[in-house]
Formats: sequence, structure tokens, C-alpha cells
Amino acid sequence: MGFRKDFLWGGATAANQCEGGVNQGKRGLANVDLMPLGKDRYLVGTGKKKMYDFDQEHFYPALTAIDFYHHYQSDIALFAQMGFKTFRLSIAWTRIFPQGDESEPNEEGLQFYENIFKECHKYGIEPLVTINHFDCPMHLVKTIGGWRSRKMIHYFYKLCKILFTRYKGLVKYWITFNEINMILHFPFVAAGLCFEKGENEIQAMITCVHHQLVASAMVTKLAHEVDEKNQIGCMLAAGSYYPETCKPEDYWQAICDNREVYMFVDVQARGYYPSYALKWIKKRKANIPFEKGDQEMLMENTVDFVSFSYYSSRVSSSDLSKGKQSESNIFASAKNPYLKESDWGWAIDPLGFRSTINELYDRYQKPLFVVENGLGANDVVEEDGTIHDEYRIDYLRQHIQAMKDAVEEDGVDLIGYTTWGCIDLISNGTGEVQKRYGFIYVDRDNLGKGTYQRKKKDSFEWYKKVIESNGENLD
Repeated sequence: MGFRKDFLWGGATAANQCEGGVNQGKRGLANVDLMPLGKDRYLVGTGKKKMYDFDQEHFYPALTAIDFYHHYQSDIALFAQMGFKTFRLSIAWTRIFPQGDESEPNEEGLQFYENIFKECHKYGIEPLVTINHFDCPMHLVKTIGGWRSRKMIHYFYKLCKILFTRYKGLVKYWITFNEINMILHFPFVAAGLCFEKGENEIQAMITCVHHQLVASAMVTKLAHEVDEKNQIGCMLAAGSYYPETCKPEDYWQAICDNREVYMFVDVQARGYYPSYALKWIKKRKANIPFEKGDQEMLMENTVDFVSFSYYSSRVSSSDLSKGKQSESNIFASAKNPYLKESDWGWAIDPLGFRSTINELYDRYQKPLFVVENGLGANDVVEEDGTIHDEYRIDYLRQHIQAMKDAVEEDGVDLIGYTTWGCIDLISNGTGEVQKRYGFIYVDRDNLGKGTYQRKKKDSFEWYKKVIESNGENLD
């Protein structure tokens, strides 16, 4: 009983939230670089405000992030001290193709990731690589509209061919697109999409996501051709919706909200757009821009595993005045009076984690991989330099137990578990570093000031014991 012997324990990051070094190694400008700190971040992320270049009025957290670019060796050594079996990271597209449409890749960028993967293998850590974690070359956003254009499929395919070939033998676990359903909530971040005045926004988002779905299927086929050992996954921002009450209208709203979460992963895992999705799109006076061969490509190249993030459950209400999207809560949700909340207002719900895991496994019957789970909180450095984050330990303990119950009692096939922000990094939603997730503290404030020195929190030693015991010791 318990987790499989080869269960992949580890942690997760994203290039745009940890790397920094934006102007180094011949890297090009990406959409995520232009996400400012402050009130305009949400407007830019949702495609309502165009920000195609830097200005003097805003601070841009991704420019330095936590400078993993220069610290990766010592950071990976710390991950190894915890006993990581896997490390999830992402590729910055503009490190490989700075403009996105070059004929030849940038060798400095390719070498950078090769060095990281070799550093991981030095410690027996398996890289888990997200190919596209909200990264889109700004040159392609400006010239062809990002994922609005079908040309993006060609550029993405070219990127993947380089990656699969260059890193054959170094990487076998790949995720094509991070949180693909986020396109409905943060479209500039997810697809380089800015809306034009008066346009059908749903049409623009469906066009972008269809191009991503076709690209994902094409590179899934390619990955298996390049190396039969490659395992390709999709990824969604998960978290089950509960009805606010037992009123039938609330229950129905929960069904509808959950469908929006699953809609695109249904295509990646099952091979076709479900009938409810076709109706959802048509009802909003939009259409899927199918071209010849798309449906066959989707059907014949489904993913090997389904990965997902889980931070909290959500609540659906038929009273649409409840539960608006916000900077801290990108997914709209009514309040759940039965649950405590994090410092940023996210409901803490370990049983909801178990429910979500089961819903996904029942739905897809494919191996699952939890690739993000964690607690964003304000951490305090004591005078002696210690950081007592028992609230994080408590959150993770409860969620790992719920995950274990899903495996032991419910029979879910689970590959591994990577906590989000195993080292403090930039929050995607708010752009803050103060919203800390890590086992490792980074001395940097929201405005980039600090020594960038790394410190172990109490949770560091706790997670080390969890991994050593394969999830048996959660005390």
C-alpha cells in the first residue's frame, strides 16, 4: 500500500517566475517579461491593457525574478539535499529562439538548459519539463498576434523538435502547455492575446486554444517518434467547484463551471471536443477554426498522462454577483464558510484535493501527476535567521495525506508530486515575492531589493523526511 516505490517526489518552478537573466545569453523579449507589479498587472494579464514594451512607471518582477539563471547549481544542490526525485522547470522559448521565428536556435540558450538537466542527473533528479509555461515571444505577438495565428503551430513545432532532439536521454517527462484552461482567465499570459475593441473575445480565445491543442497533439506525435521513452502530459489548473447550496440552480452552475475547467484537457486526453464544449462555443457565437487533418491529429495523439495544479477548491453560485475574478483569485468563486483561507484568500481544502484527484482519474483513466500544490504565505525571518513556517508544513501534510488516501483507498494511479515554488519565486497572479511558497527562502522583496541569499525554512527538513519515507512520515 502507499505510494509506488518509484514515486517522483519533488518541486516545481517556471522560467518566467524564477530565472531572471532576461537580457543575458541572447534571450529575447517574452510576453511574461512585460507583466508589471501592481494594479495594472491584472489588466495586462487579462488582455484588457496592451503593454508591448517596458515603461518607466512600472516595475517588472520577471527581469530579475530570483536569479535562478546564476544560482541554478546551488539551488539544485539544495533540492538534492531534500532528496528530490524530480524537478519541474520550464523552457523560456526566447532563450532558444529569441524572436520565435529564426531559422537557427540560440546555442547559448540550449546549452543553459543542457547544463541544468545534467546538474539534475548528477544528483539522480529526473527533469520534468514544461515546454510552454506562459511563454510567448513578443516578436510573434507584435507581428502575428501570438496564438491567434496558425503560424504559431509551426514555430512551436520547430522549438519542440530542437528540444526533443537535443535533450534525448536527458529528459523523458514533458508537459506541452501549462494550465491550458488559463486562456479563459489570463489570455495575454496564456497566449499572448490582447483583445481589440468590440471583438468577440470568446472567439479570439477559442482560436488561440485550438491552435495550442493542435500544436500539442503534433508535438506529442513528434516526441514519441524521436524517443519512444518520452512521456508527454497535458496540464490544467484544477480545483473542483462545489454548489453554494443544494438549490438545483447552484448544482447546475457547479457542473457548468467544472466543465469549463476540463474542456480543453478533454481534447488532449480523449482526442476530441466533447459535445458540451461544442455547444458552449456555439452559444457564444464563436467557432473552432478546424483545418483539414486537425480532428485526426487530435484523436490519434492523446497524452500519456494528465498533470494538474491544485491550490484550493471553488464554490459556484447561481447568483452571478458572487465570486468575481480578481488579482488574487483568477478563478471566480463564492466564499466557502466551512473552510479556512490563506493570507491571499484561497480556501484551504485537502479533502477537495482528494475529490479533484478522483474526478480527474475517473474522467480520463490515465496516470495523473500533481505538478503544483502549495501555500503562498507571508514568511518571517527571525533574528537568528530561522524561518518557522509550520502553517506551510500543516497545509502540505494535510494535502499529501489526502493524496495518499486517493492512492490507497481510491485506487488512483499517481506518478508523482511536485510542490509549487519549492524555492520562493514570483507569483503569477500578483507579481509578488512576498507571497512565498518555498522550502527555501530567497532574500528579495517585491521590488527586487535584497541579497538574493538562500535560507532553509523549517519545511525544508520536514519535506526531506517525507521524501525519505516515501510519504509515510508526515509528522
